[in-house]
Amino acid sequence: MKIVFMEADTLGKDVDLSAFDAYGEVVVYEKSVPEENAARIRDADIIIVNKIQLNETLLKDCAKLKFIALTATGTNNVDFAYVDGRGIRVANVSGYSTDSVAQHTFALLFYVYEKMHFYDHYVKSGEYVKCDIFSKFDVHFHELAGKRFGIVGLGNIGRRVAGIARAFGCDVVYYSTSGVHEDKEYRRVDKETLFRESDIISIHAPLNGATKDFVGEKELSWMKKDAVLLNLGRGPIVNQKALAKALLEERIGGAALDVLTQEPMAADNPLLAVQDSTRLIITPHIAWATTEARQRCVDEVALNVKAYLAGKERNLVTG
Repeated sequence: MKIVFMEADTLGKDVDLSAFDAYGEVVVYEKSVPEENAARIRDADIIIVNKIQLNETLLKDCAKLKFIALTATGTNNVDFAYVDGRGIRVANVSGYSTDSVAQHTFALLFYVYEKMHFYDHYVKSGEYVKCDIFSKFDVHFHELAGKRFGIVGLGNIGRRVAGIARAFGCDVVYYSTSGVHEDKEYRRVDKETLFRESDIISIHAPLNGATKDFVGEKELSWMKKDAVLLNLGRGPIVNQKALAKALLEERIGGAALDVLTQEPMAADNPLLAVQDSTRLIITPHIAWATTEARQRCVDEVALNVKAYLAGKERNLVTG
């Protein structure tokens, strides 16, 4: 049994991949090299991948391939019509990053909401040394208690964020992007109500036809002037040009993003024009990537491989 691990660097060099050694010969490639990928997996029985497009062009010569293990939850890189037709099974992982993403959500929120950049710079610049008062009130910030916290996408991560927001005393509401999700604990509202009434809007939805450009000029115009928008779902959910314009014109309080339409970031991304870190923070798709979550992801993939080899169904996905 030959197992080929592609794109290992997408999980970090500190994760332990030794669990796969029990299942066969393991070949590890750190990075994707498009012109070499097909040759690398030609004689593989199992491949482990993250972002590589899995279609006929890549897989047509992989006569032995039986199982694809994804090191991610998303499956939009899989041509299921092709792999299902070939009888190639696919498994993903989910739930491994819930705590990590929820934690990062609030790290981003507080950086913007409490104007941390301003106060950190004020102290480190030496201005605090010259001050004749023990505190500083020039840039205002607010308590979360009593604020309305709107969530787009009340899945595992959305619910964890909702619980933390409630612990801070927020009134939590949510919008269902599918239009069918009902929750007994939190109040569901329509899209316009969520945008008009929320003090914080936190996006945790997948990217699909219903969520692409979900936040554009219209939705941003609905938001309160001091409201904060968080996107920890997928980059194309928020129109970056519209968001940059709203921030530059100070029509919303701020934004915090962990995802962008193009990753790594494009040199012409309009958000680069927003240099005020009290209004915008962007992190490079790291919300999921605590040390614990990355190792948990690897461990879950190993369990998927083990289950497949034992003839059991575990986290299998189809088109």
